[in-house]
Amino acid sequence: MPLDTSRDQLYFNEGAFAYAGYHRHHRVQPLHTHSFMEVAFVIGGAGVHQSLAGRQPLEVGDAILLRPGVWHGYYDCTDLELYNCCFSSDLLRRELMWTRDDPLLGYLLWTGPYLGQGYGMLSMQLDPGTLAECRRHLEALAALWHEPAGTHRGDIVGRLALLLSHLGRTVAGTDGHPLAAAGPAHPAVGQAMQLLEADPAHRWTLPELAGQLHLAPGYLVRVFKSGTGLPPMAYLARLRAETAATLLLHTDQPVTAIGRAVGWPDQNYFARRFKTHYGLSATTYRARFAAHATQLQPKLNLWPGELVSDVDQPSSG
Repeated sequence: MPLDTSRDQLYFNEGAFAYAGYHRHHRVQPLHTHSFMEVAFVIGGAGVHQSLAGRQPLEVGDAILLRPGVWHGYYDCTDLELYNCCFSSDLLRRELMWTRDDPLLGYLLWTGPYLGQGYGMLSMQLDPGTLAECRRHLEALAALWHEPAGTHRGDIVGRLALLLSHLGRTVAGTDGHPLAAAGPAHPAVGQAMQLLEADPAHRWTLPELAGQLHLAPGYLVRVFKSGTGLPPMAYLARLRAETAATLLLHTDQPVTAIGRAVGWPDQNYFARRFKTHYGLSATTYRARFAAHATQLQPKLNLWPGELVSDVDQPSSG
């Protein structure tokens, strides 16, 4: 096992972009968070998943996708066996950018986790055949850890895409969400996302965003919501919250400066919006999840860049 994340919080620096590995938990893995995408697959044992959404009993075949910044933990574990797949936000916005326009994967990765009471997560139950296929791709990804990323990037991205396709079809089949049958999103949807992501601190307004795309504001709202389930300004709020969470975890910038950096210069407004997404104030979130930081050295000749670990010792609750 190349990394032990049973107690630590890991995040990717520039260059390192994907990881898959097996973990076994006894009793408790305390609340923690991370600034990358994660999918946890239950392949053995039992336990309880704790998050802002509450407590969820786990059984074999359960899979949980978590957006960056979401906090969670595992309790009452009885030989809980997980296969975790983690990949960076940079990878999602670069090599996997095409998934925005795919009805299934766009829902799975970009919008579904925040619809309703998702709180940045999607939970699903995989049938035995799908779980077996996912394990095959997870084991292949784990094996690729031992290969140079520079010559195996295509293999890694390909395996990850196959894995995510299984999850997208599962979510579409169980949730029956309307986006699955909607067809490709309007090109303006991806273009609007890219504009917002390129400068989240900008004081965006709907008329300005629509003007840059040469569309009427009302039409942009319709096509954006049709393709993502969210209006553009709601997507911007989510993007700002996730960016703020990463800065809180991995920088020592003051909370007020982070609010300004993500486009929420009013401290009270920043506090309200951040708590809406994560259930905690920005100050509490930082104190709970970024209080202790240590650095892990990467395996030589494997991934460019560094992997950094924040040792997370929050109070239970």
